[in-house]
Amino acid sequence: MNTHRPVRALSRALSRALSQSTSSSAAQPSFPLKNVTKSNFEPVLVELRRHVAAADFVAVDLEMSGVTSAPWRDSLEFDRSDVSYLKVKDSAEKFAVLQFGVCPFRWDSSKKSFIAHPHNFYVFPRQELPVESPTYEFLCQTTSIDFLAKYQFDFNMCIHEGISYLSRGQENEALRRFHLAYEDGSKLKEVRDAPLVKMADTLFTERMKNTFTEWRDGLFRNKNGGFQFQGISNDRQQHLETIFFKMRPALSLNGFTSHQLKLIQLVIRRHFQDLSYVQVNGENSCQQQLVVHTDSKDDRESLMKEVKDEHLRQAETKVQAAVGFRHVIDLLSSEKKLIVGHNCFLDIAHIYSKFVGPLPSTAEEFVSSVNKCFPHILDTKVLLNANIGLQQRMKKSQTSLSSAFASLCPQISLGAKSTDLAFQLCVKVEVQVDDLRSSNWNSGAKHEAGYDAFMTGCVFAQACSHLGIDFEACLPSEKLSHNEKLQKHINLLFLSWSKGDVIDLTTGNKNAMSVGSKNNKKRYLQISYEKIALIWGFSSKLKAREIRECISKVFGLTSVVSIYHLDETAVFVQFNKEKLVSEFLSLKDTLERKDGPASVLHPLAGLLEGGNTRAADYETYKEICSSPNAKVLFADQAEAFGIQWKTKLVEAKASLCLGCESSGEKNALNPASKSDEKSERKNMENVQSDSSTACVSNYKIIDSLIASRGDKIRTNL
Repeated sequence: MNTHRPVRALSRALSRALSQSTSSSAAQPSFPLKNVTKSNFEPVLVELRRHVAAADFVAVDLEMSGVTSAPWRDSLEFDRSDVSYLKVKDSAEKFAVLQFGVCPFRWDSSKKSFIAHPHNFYVFPRQELPVESPTYEFLCQTTSIDFLAKYQFDFNMCIHEGISYLSRGQENEALRRFHLAYEDGSKLKEVRDAPLVKMADTLFTERMKNTFTEWRDGLFRNKNGGFQFQGISNDRQQHLETIFFKMRPALSLNGFTSHQLKLIQLVIRRHFQDLSYVQVNGENSCQQQLVVHTDSKDDRESLMKEVKDEHLRQAETKVQAAVGFRHVIDLLSSEKKLIVGHNCFLDIAHIYSKFVGPLPSTAEEFVSSVNKCFPHILDTKVLLNANIGLQQRMKKSQTSLSSAFASLCPQISLGAKSTDLAFQLCVKVEVQVDDLRSSNWNSGAKHEAGYDAFMTGCVFAQACSHLGIDFEACLPSEKLSHNEKLQKHINLLFLSWSKGDVIDLTTGNKNAMSVGSKNNKKRYLQISYEKIALIWGFSSKLKAREIRECISKVFGLTSVVSIYHLDETAVFVQFNKEKLVSEFLSLKDTLERKDGPASVLHPLAGLLEGGNTRAADYETYKEICSSPNAKVLFADQAEAFGIQWKTKLVEAKASLCLGCESSGEKNALNPASKSDEKSERKNMENVQSDSSTACVSNYKIIDSLIASRGDKIRTNL
């Protein structure tokens, strides 16, 4: 009996421990997060200004309505750095920002921890101004919307309560339009002095003329302002009311139609030099029409200037209100704080496109403009991949935000205390929302912008600690953006994570960072864009292997290094020599110009079948990527771009083909004409022997291929 007591005691102890652990977990609060909509934006903005001003750095994250508008616009391993930027530009211009996370981090020396203030802003582009401007349009990618829905994104909150915004460019344009509207001193333009045609209009204008005359004359008879119309029916009195406007007697016009108001303007213009027609905004933004009495011409001009200035002040107030969420971006820009993001090049492009102005056409122009707005940006994905020690801490080299957060910040991620030494290495972080500060919480909602911004900041803080940055030893006046241990990492962003292309926002220089497996590094280093031909519009039945066989039969078994599908309608062909690109394009052009045996029996006939196959060099791919059109298939995009030709010859080689276009084809298909063509070429000025040799060699290839094809057919027979 006694032998069982220790076992029972241990069982009871384990049960109590499990019960306490469960109850503790159940009692743990949810992650504190400040959700911000248009209803509480103004007071939150006031608080955020204070938090950002005191912050050591600010972490940001965005949730968008999509990433790529077509499969071929995704980041591909054959994308050059300038093409990668064009794809990011296309994404930022076509999709909307739905959520914006902002999380200022401040080091609290008394607590020896960071204090984080996570904010989750719902953002939605909405038409807020009455001036004429195009309505907002954006694309939604089904996979992205489904992804957000999976993580309980509140679309109703976003659409109905999301904060609208104006970019700096849109704000300037709105102000310009308002100034144009009031440049002649009145919001309404003067009506034309045209003759009255309808009898009803004539009677109305005559009646109003008498009314204004009687009212004006009465002003002089009654200096106390108690004048009432005499001899006018009650029906007309209810439309007119004597008031004072800017210390001047005025008639308020109520109940008149827009046509009648135009007739009233006409009456005043024709018959009353001491009366002015003005339109002002009354209560509840209702427009009020007034006829104001002035003592002189100078008084009238002074009145109209006052009205114009008031209109402009009201317009500027409306514009400032419509600026909306951009006030947050202006705050981050003006404070010049260190902005921290994770794999954030696309995020920065969205910020620029939505809140600054149209994206520049090149990456170099873009980084120069961004650096003026945000001089200090750090990408935690670059930081994690640049440091060997941090890579060792990461499991299986995963540098996604959630993986980095779990690996580097386990104590913060779990929201619980631990005696584990590895956990104790974490930089402490507390969260404060309003006046409530907390250090224990359940895990927040991943892919909610505010929580993702918090995770990004925590990863950065722990990475700084690993790099040897002692926050306790840092003086309050020292800025993290100027820390020597961070300098080599600041303003470096991944332009293309899949290829490891990094762009420097300070200089515009682009370099490759070693990421991924060794096989991938070797593969990318082999890409030579001058050796790439772009082919599209071929039969959908053709596979990469069949395309390789067609081309290799002409140019040799080792001529094709790789075939890469953009989508089902287009491929990249990488040759082993640059000159093979021009030779391939020239040969394709020649075959398509003739419909003889050489075209029918040629090994490239399968690739050219159907007559819709197009081909060009890599630069054409860049031009198509720059188009704003949004076609799912690359072949359709090229057509929408306006490409009508079948083959675009490489410029350096085009002169050779143009010089021998008429004669060369005859030589290839009609050997008897070779002697005539040779004599003609001898007489041509500026045509060197090497160019003619190149032409002849091209057509010898065609002759030999036709002959070999014929031999193969005879052998099979």
